Amino acid sequence: MSAAMSITETTSIIPAKEIEQLDKHGYLFGQKLAASMSPMLHQTIYGALSLRWEQLRLDSTDMPLFLEAIKHPDFYAGASVTMPHKVAIIPHLDEVTDECREVGACNTIFVRESSDGRRIFCGANTDTVGVRDAFLKNVPSPEALRGRPGMVIGGGGAARSAVYALRKWLGVTDIYIINREKSEVDAVIAECANRGYGQGLIHVESVEQAEALEGPGASVACVPDFPPRTEAEKLARSILEAMLRKEKKGVLLEMCYNPTPYTEIWALAQNEGWEVILGTEALIWQGLEQDKYWTGLDTSQLPTELVREAVAKELARKSRL
Repeated sequence: MSAAMSITETTSIIPAKEIEQLDKHGYLFGQKLAASMSPMLHQTIYGALSLRWEQLRLDSTDMPLFLEAIKHPDFYAGASVTMPHKVAIIPHLDEVTDECREVGACNTIFVRESSDGRRIFCGANTDTVGVRDAFLKNVPSPEALRGRPGMVIGGGGAARSAVYALRKWLGVTDIYIINREKSEVDAVIAECANRGYGQGLIHVESVEQAEALEGPGASVACVPDFPPRTEAEKLARSILEAMLRKEKKGVLLEMCYNPTPYTEIWALAQNEGWEVILGTEALIWQGLEQDKYWTGLDTSQLPTELVREAVAKELARKSRL
């Protein structure tokens, strides 16, 4: 049985006959993928380039199955990797990019060929580029954010990517971290320090501390959209509100976009006069970066505006629902 057929039978993604009609196929590997816009985004690109390629959802925790699937001869040189596999996939790869190594998470697999014709499976982290370009492509004067503190809400893998992007490309000074769990923040700070970009990370643990700090500029929210329930969650929300009330406002990238990008944090920031960038912007730019690896084309050669229109249309559809 071919890898493509086993994937199809396991997940009911697409009939095997339809796979056979494709020249190449790739995967979106993770869990809770039904609402993901990733396959639609990439299909928009492949359609515009007249490529008979398709990204198939593999909603699974079966790592051996995925590793077998990407050996299929029609695997098109890449896959998107999402939670809970972004860290677990790294030991199975032959090479990783600097960003992937320094963040400690992989969201993109691409393939290159060795001099003797072997496939070399490589890992990249385009989430960092998504954060960077969401700011650079949407803020009229991004240089105004340089030299100011940054802020990250959350303590997971996306928070690490945000810290990396803010530090490497957006010129922030200190970075405030707001999160309900101190242990998660301690882990982020320790890992970032070990990888060389952990300087100036500050865990903001009280409203009083928040009120005494300089207001942040470039900020990234990396938490799911749900109302705070526990005391720790309520405290984290109060700290965030204190930061948003600062007289000097900033720009917030709200990474959450499922089931809607119009989250509670989006509303709080909007009401306090902040500029808010929707998480779908990060999705667009990290997805385009993935297709640079997979197609070998530069971003300028990819149908950027067509992708943005397709994502906006899907957002409008979801909003109506």
